[in-house]
Amino acid sequence: MLSFADRLLHFLSTFPAPPTLPDEVQAYNPYQDSTVASLMTQFGQKYYADQRPRVALLGINPGRFGAGRTGVAFTDPATLAGACGIPNELPQHPELSSQFVYRVVAALGGPAAFYQDFYLGSLYPLVLLRHGKNYNYYDSSALTTALEPAIRVSLQRQVDELGLVRTAAVCLGRRNGLLFEKLNKELGLFNEIHVLDHPRYLMQYKCRELPLHVARYAEVLGSVVSS
Repeated sequence: MLSFADRLLHFLSTFPAPPTLPDEVQAYNPYQDSTVASLMTQFGQKYYADQRPRVALLGINPGRFGAGRTGVAFTDPATLAGACGIPNELPQHPELSSQFVYRVVAALGGPAAFYQDFYLGSLYPLVLLRHGKNYNYYDSSALTTALEPAIRVSLQRQVDELGLVRTAAVCLGRRNGLLFEKLNKELGLFNEIHVLDHPRYLMQYKCRELPLHVARYAEVLGSVVSS
């Protein structure tokens, strides 16, 4: 029987990029790069090498400096090496979302404990760039409309192929939650979705209150696992 890691890498590596997108946006699949695929494989073998069902924490779409380089959602190269114990030769620049997420991971017992229960991913699993800079699927209405069918497929595939816990999921980002909740009502994937502020937003605009927000995350995630 395939492990969670095997199923996840298959989903990520086979998700197709769209031929064209509006507003000069480009999408690419980082998992077709050999370095990214190797790092994700090492991560999966270390943390996902079993058949446990996991609670999904889903962000928007990967950024080029986080999962775009490491293959692991919300995990920059420095965190992949330092917190997750997977050395790499990538530029060790910290990424804001990763810094916040791994404060939460630490609060919940560290990566080994965290990844036994949780899966970090995205509604749309490909990196989006506009003029070489990170772009979100909701940054233009035309792009949202163009990508909504693919996001619907992404969500359905993740639930079906990964064997996610269906009683509840966690959405990272309020604007992200609008589409997530809409599609969940259509597809009937999760009984409940908990929507939390996006890690990057909290690091940029709520940095003085970070302990409170880390505690809020930990409270919500703990309640989902125990329910």
